[in-house]
Amino acid sequence: MNVTSTNFPTGLDAAAVPSDDEIFSWVEQICRKGVRRPGYAADTWVEKYAVDLFTSLGMEVGREPVHVRRWDPIVWWLRATTSSGETTELECHPVPLCASGDIRGELAAFDHMRPEAVEGRASLYDVNLLSVPPAMYAAFGSVPADLSGRVIDPDGTFDNELQMLPFSADLHRMVEPTIEAGGAAFIGNLANYPGGSCRYYVPYDNIERPIPGVWVGRAAGAWLHEKLAEGPVSIHLHVETRISDATSWTIVGELPGPDDEVVMIGSHHDGPWSSAVEDASGVALVFAQAKFWASQPAERRPHRMQFVLQAGHMYDGAGLRAYIKAHGEELPNIVLEVHLEHAALDFEERDGHVVSKGQCAPRWWFVSRNPHLEAAVCEALATERLNRSMVLAPDSIGAHPTTDGGFYHLEGVPVCQFLAAPFYLFDAIDTPDKIDRDNLANLTRATIRIVDSTQGVSAAEMRAGIVTPAT
Repeated sequence: MNVTSTNFPTGLDAAAVPSDDEIFSWVEQICRKGVRRPGYAADTWVEKYAVDLFTSLGMEVGREPVHVRRWDPIVWWLRATTSSGETTELECHPVPLCASGDIRGELAAFDHMRPEAVEGRASLYDVNLLSVPPAMYAAFGSVPADLSGRVIDPDGTFDNELQMLPFSADLHRMVEPTIEAGGAAFIGNLANYPGGSCRYYVPYDNIERPIPGVWVGRAAGAWLHEKLAEGPVSIHLHVETRISDATSWTIVGELPGPDDEVVMIGSHHDGPWSSAVEDASGVALVFAQAKFWASQPAERRPHRMQFVLQAGHMYDGAGLRAYIKAHGEELPNIVLEVHLEHAALDFEERDGHVVSKGQCAPRWWFVSRNPHLEAAVCEALATERLNRSMVLAPDSIGAHPTTDGGFYHLEGVPVCQFLAAPFYLFDAIDTPDKIDRDNLANLTRATIRIVDSTQGVSAAEMRAGIVTPAT
């Protein structure tokens, strides 16, 4: 456990910060309820738990409906018959929102130079997760370009390190090349996935695709490639899923402050599996902020405070989109939107097993280009010893932060959004042992410092202080 920092902001009660154990207990409670996809019973349980917790803290609580499509895989299998007549059943898992179907026919390896080869066939499509130097994105779009203080890695752990991300270069478009080439089915080979898992919940962009699809692990994918090199391979792929309309709820708790402008602290409450890191950890970190700020006098809070747990992240950010649409007129009054996601440990494969590296996954902090805000974030991270952190420009990886709160940046809202991106983020192996348990209170204290730095700063002043990079 890390040592508690000193020099806590004057007038705030450091003893009221929830402990690592209390925050972790919320993660465990959430994970015990089971798979938490949009519309699932476990996700509904978290919604009610959040309402009850916020209410017990004396908050005004609201629930806002979000339309989602609930996806249930029911039955699936994949059998391959080789040119020698050998039939083998291969472990697989359905691709989210792909069609049901029963496909018998030839298998063909997808080749981007000859996509027509999969027309009318099942397509064996190789997917390789990206690996990047952890601090690579810190230099993108930074103003100034000098990164001193923006990369908090005093022990040099990022040197010569590669971080495996949970996405390939295709992002959500792995199935589209097969569809566009007229393929009858998609068999996604997770060719470099640590541990050989096939339980990969991607894509989650709410697009229903017209062909059946499954993921297979790298061993099955390599075997299929080997057998294809020897001669024709036929497959029998059977997938039954159910897609139905459902309603999820974004939960909003509110505390009064010294003025009517807002600091918003948010995350999302759904996940692809029981998902400890994605995002029971984010929910727990929001609960920690809610409990702390509810214990402080209203006049000592920096502004009015909203705690927002958005629905439907695994349905293309449906809750985020709905909240922005419903509250567009209120967004100019937000001094800062803080998003908290993925308190994660770093894991790697050794001897065929996925094991901890004994350190946190690289921490990304997407921060609007306001020098006062950037300095406050850097100081908070250094003070709380949150090493292996980077302060990134909000558009360093794309048009907006790669978070469930990313669109707030596109609306001009000043942001500070925390995210880690370990490779296992969308896998069923995302269990409580993946949580960066010893730093939950440190993450909470750092966030308190960042929020407190907005004391006396108006929404207009925060926006006016944002520097536009030269083009």
